[in-house]
Amino acid sequence: MRTRGAGRLLGREGRRMADAVLFEFLHTEMVAELWAQDPDPGPGGQKMSLSVLEGMGFRVGQALGERLPRETLAFREELDALKFLCKDVWAAVFQKQMDSLRTNHQGTYVLQDHSFPLLIRMASGLQYLEEAPKFLAFTCGLLRGTLSTLGIKSLVTASVAALPSCKFQVVIQRS
Repeated sequence: MRTRGAGRLLGREGRRMADAVLFEFLHTEMVAELWAQDPDPGPGGQKMSLSVLEGMGFRVGQALGERLPRETLAFREELDALKFLCKDVWAAVFQKQMDSLRTNHQGTYVLQDHSFPLLIRMASGLQYLEEAPKFLAFTCGLLRGTLSTLGIKSLVTASVAALPSCKFQVVIQRS
């Protein structure tokens, strides 16, 4: 239960920061819980855990997309929808815009975030680089789910070369 006084004490920026911390904590706990059953799963177990996280992100992305105003859902081109993801959706979820968006104009888009919030705490050492994919699966699903709500079927993958930077590759699937 939330009291009225707490809202006034924190202010708008304080609530945003609190929301970001809570989201980060929830995400970390989801990842930890999926890996807790078997801390060293074989390749099949890792794929299953990544698939569960991606599925959760997909549903959250769909729900986020369903809450968008109707006029927002009417994009003329895919590029406009991806720009919307990079600016508005990313800002709503991570309190910042995506750093860059590139395309080959043939249905492949690369979205880059140089300081991805869910990887910042891991950025202190190279030993965490191999752990990064499990912290990106949910966000891949989130992007794919939001695009799905916008009427765009896609495949989203992520890669990390150096922490906390990451790239999301979005490939539009043509019917």
